Amino acid sequence: MIKTSLTTLAVAGGVLALSSAAGAGVASAAPDLSAAVNTTCSYPQLVSALDAQDPQAAATFDSSPVLRNGLTEFLSAAPDRRREIAEYVAASALFKPYLGSIEVAFNTCNSF
Repeated sequence: MIKTSLTTLAVAGGVLALSSAAGAGVASAAPDLSAAVNTTCSYPQLVSALDAQDPQAAATFDSSPVLRNGLTEFLSAAPDRRREIAEYVAASALFKPYLGSIEVAFNTCNSF
């Protein structure tokens, strides 16, 4: 249970750092989590997608072991676990302004 909580916090922290770096627009009230939950992208693909849209966001992930580990764990988790984490992040008022940029990265990462 502690590991689960730490993973959730690491991923949420990663999302927050990405959000701060990306500074993208406001997302809708009900973001589409399916791209993140069902992603087949690898870590390098996702970081490449971030780099293409915002090099600062990719650099943030690249420079932080906590963020890299959290994102790696998220990507290696089963879809049910990813949905739990994604719902937690999407429900947090802290992350709402940045969900759009995160969604774009997951929607485009298969192209990298």
